[in-house]
Amino acid sequence: MKTQKILSVAILGIALTFGFTSNAQKTVTVGGAPMYPTKNIIENAVNSKDHTTLVAAVKAGDLVSVLSGKGPFTVFAPTNSAFEKLPKGTVETLLKPENKATLQAVLTYHVVSGSMDSKAIANAIKEGNGKATLTTVQGGKLVCSMDDKNLIITDEKGNKSMVTIANVYQSNGVIHVIDSVVLPN
Repeated sequence: MKTQKILSVAILGIALTFGFTSNAQKTVTVGGAPMYPTKNIIENAVNSKDHTTLVAAVKAGDLVSVLSGKGPFTVFAPTNSAFEKLPKGTVETLLKPENKATLQAVLTYHVVSGSMDSKAIANAIKEGNGKATLTTVQGGKLVCSMDDKNLIITDEKGNKSMVTIANVYQSNGVIHVIDSVVLPN
């Protein structure tokens, strides 16, 4: 019981730090561009200078219409610098037409059905005693946890990514910007 109480207090403290207590859908600047909650994921993402690689990958993977659709979706969106952490040549290889199925698997591994803002993720972490397992559209699993005040996303290979900007609301879901690409098994 004491552990549960300590965990609850820790989650509450983290929630207050991240601003999880507010569900206000405000315009957030990402990559130098405003992300409007009235626009969909694609309409916003194409304007972020920090997400040009992701946008190119979504186009090459023929996923524009999906992510422009009704949703709702929760997208863990890697930045250009996140893609740069991958081994040299990985992005170029994935963008080739013959690797479209692999590219789609990697991209849809970053997407969860439903709209999970940071408050919903914090609640799931609390309910999971420090960890929340999310099933991606690709069918794989992502594990969410907290490291101090940072929301960490761990992929099936054990690689970790940190959410750097949470709660970028869209008309068809929410984006959480991450600092590393997560990969399915």
